[in-house]
Amino acid sequence: MITSLSIKNFALIDQLTIDFTKGLSIITGETGAGKSIILGALGLVLGKRADLSSLKNTEEKCVIEAHFEISKYNLQDFFQDNDLDYETDTIIRREILPSGKSRAFINDSPVNLQELQELSLYLIDIHSQQQTQELSDEAVQFKIIDAIAENKSELLKYQEGLKKYKTEKALLASLIKKQGESIKEQEYHTFLLEELLAAKLMDGEQEQLEEDFERLNNVETIKEAIDKSLAIANEEEIGVLHHLKEIKSTFQRITPFSAKYQELLERINSVIIEFDDICSELNQHAEVVLSDPEKLDYTNQKLQLIYTLQKKHQVKSVTELLEIQNELDQSLLSISNLDAEIEKIKAEITSQEEELDGLANVIHEKRLQSIPVLTSKMTQILENLGMPNVRFKIDLQLITTYFANGKEELQFLFSANKGGDFGLLKKVASGGEMSRIMLAVKAILAQYSKLPTLIFDEIDTGVSGEIAIRMGEIMKQMSANMQVFAITHLPQIAAKGDSHFKVAKSTVGEVTNSELKLLTEEERVLEIAQMLSGTVVSESALNHAKALLN
Repeated sequence: MITSLSIKNFALIDQLTIDFTKGLSIITGETGAGKSIILGALGLVLGKRADLSSLKNTEEKCVIEAHFEISKYNLQDFFQDNDLDYETDTIIRREILPSGKSRAFINDSPVNLQELQELSLYLIDIHSQQQTQELSDEAVQFKIIDAIAENKSELLKYQEGLKKYKTEKALLASLIKKQGESIKEQEYHTFLLEELLAAKLMDGEQEQLEEDFERLNNVETIKEAIDKSLAIANEEEIGVLHHLKEIKSTFQRITPFSAKYQELLERINSVIIEFDDICSELNQHAEVVLSDPEKLDYTNQKLQLIYTLQKKHQVKSVTELLEIQNELDQSLLSISNLDAEIEKIKAEITSQEEELDGLANVIHEKRLQSIPVLTSKMTQILENLGMPNVRFKIDLQLITTYFANGKEELQFLFSANKGGDFGLLKKVASGGEMSRIMLAVKAILAQYSKLPTLIFDEIDTGVSGEIAIRMGEIMKQMSANMQVFAITHLPQIAAKGDSHFKVAKSTVGEVTNSELKLLTEEERVLEIAQMLSGTVVSESALNHAKALLN
């Protein structure tokens, strides 16, 4: 409940601080006195947007602060989720600076308007003529039925399941799209992979093939060079090997004369050994260097294939071709895996649909059971509010579409006259009838759920006399379990309040100011008498006012 409201520099209000209590609080005042200003200030506290026109003095900031007692609202999770300090006496402050900038605070912590609006849903429900029209909205009608059906836990489970279901459906659509794109590329990728696999590439083979090609392509030149080298090395008496051995024999005779000669002999011997080994290898090469046209042709074809593939894939090595081959293989494998993944998600979606259908059926059955209770209670209340022939017919139809609150279409049908045909509530109910229906709805909901502070803004428009008294009685009954405000022009309703506030406007010089004042018992009698008879209060009006209050 709201316990106090402080307003500074807002519209026609210079400075105002007022405390509120439990029960039914009445707010009265002449047209234009400033009742809408009070609601406007509350609207800013609840997160509505503001502008500089809200400032009375445009050179000073506007500050609106409201205190709320929230110990029974179970809002600890909200404060924790939004990283706010939880206080049973929660303070909401809204500031509008002369620059036009707006700031909001919850328990002195800065918040954005969205957070403020979310919290306000738990704190105050301002019921105006405009909100009465919301009763025609299907979502609002479902909320009424679900409150009586006590569908809160089932709806939470359903909505959680629906969120997962929509996520999976979106993922499935994405995968199917990806699958369609992949199928277009699959044939081409398969061709490329088969082409690479047919080449039977091996890492490092390009270098070996290029070496083999050069050797085979120049076999005559190589053979001629080897044969000539062997002839020079091994020719008798004039060959290199023969001369080296002569040098060795010569040095053997002088080695006793110096250690340096012995060292030179050893080096000469090493040269002979190395050269002899070279000759042996040359002989081996001479034996294998043979002309092989078939191998040369194979090597050339394999190299040309590699060069063609490298050019096609814009790479420079067999290693890179093998990487592309692996990527293509994985790509085709992923397409195969994609089919399996799609089937898996389809199975999950089917399972989720079964679960959602089960919850939707439970919600539907509980709604069906609650409808007679709702129509009976509404009929009873509205009969007391001067609608003796009122009838309601609420049709619920299960369909296949998943909505945010189930799988049903709803028709809220209404007839106000005896023998009259049923019609959609939003089409056949008048403004006065809608006001009374909404009051009945609020009165019923108060029995089934913890409503926030409820403010009725001139809900009594179009009614008077005995009906007004009964509307006041309903508000009074509701205020036993919740805080209720009624902004009214009717003395019959004003007399039902536990406390009575009056909005008045005064002009001093060129300045007009509005104020909200808690009336004493005597002032209250006078205010209700004025509501009965006008500015000139008669003795009978005073007596009538006292009678209403008693």
